[in-house]
Amino acid sequence: MAELILVRHGQANSHATDEAGYDQLSDLGADQARWLGEHIAATNPHFDRVLTGTLQRQVDTAHHMGVTVTAQDPRLNELSYFALAQAAFDAHAIPVPTDPSEFATHLPRVITLWTTGDLPGVPESFDDFAARITEVLTEQCADAGRTLLVTSGGVIGMALRHVLDLDNTAMARVMLQINNASMHRLSYVHDTLMVAGFNAIPHLDRPDRAHARTFV
Repeated sequence: MAELILVRHGQANSHATDEAGYDQLSDLGADQARWLGEHIAATNPHFDRVLTGTLQRQVDTAHHMGVTVTAQDPRLNELSYFALAQAAFDAHAIPVPTDPSEFATHLPRVITLWTTGDLPGVPESFDDFAARITEVLTEQCADAGRTLLVTSGGVIGMALRHVLDLDNTAMARVMLQINNASMHRLSYVHDTLMVAGFNAIPHLDRPDRAHARTFV
């Protein structure tokens, strides 16, 4: 049996206007990661492998969690949302969102255009993004034990699409619900990968941490 625990990075710089500006944890994001690490240390701290992507916010989340990273794998990096948004604006005059409420309607539209190949010039096709996530999951399921993967919301959404056979609209809706520093458990049993837990944030259940339950 293999168990995969996917963790979304802590809150990043939500005021950024490009990928580089976004790729750093906020002070709250560092706290979210630290609290998650404390929860894991107090409950079930053993992992056979710990992987992150190569993005700074993913690496820093693992650092603040207090886990020892086995390897960095660029296949766990997030989709290039700023590039997708710019392509949607250039090709279809879809305005780039300026607040979270606009993002909630923007993401499904952009994902739909991406899946149909209607976003010219983007750095990665939808099919290539899907393939790299599926490849990582398949590799990790080949080895028994527990693997922690510190990654991003789009990667987790794609993983759930793969496991649950979601359509692309449903995948976009799932992505919108993924909390910062949340845990998602996949179990590989009898040659089948199944969802065992979604969007868990037990480290933020305390009333004095209600402010830390963030999506962006």
